[in-house]
Amino acid sequence: MSTPVERALRARIAAHESWARTPDRAARTAKAREALLTKFDRLVDPDGLLSPEERAYRADQARKAHYSRLALKSAQVRRRRVRNLQGGES
Repeated sequence: MSTPVERALRARIAAHESWARTPDRAARTAKAREALLTKFDRLVDPDGLLSPEERAYRADQARKAHYSRLALKSAQVRRRRVRNLQGGES
């Protein structure tokens, strides 16, 4: 039986090998990207009442807010890690 670390390493190796054999990365991830964009469309217009232009604008704003929120959380975590490494409080 393998340890969790060994399983994680095996999975990472398999993922790297899989991507190394992928000739068109964009095509491989196209469905996932489309699903994410559709998620933002539904978020801003759940009843489908907006014009396509307005829905696209609002979905773009929701997407930008989402990624900005992720960037903020990432910066906060990095700052906390630096403080912890320096012996400070979080």
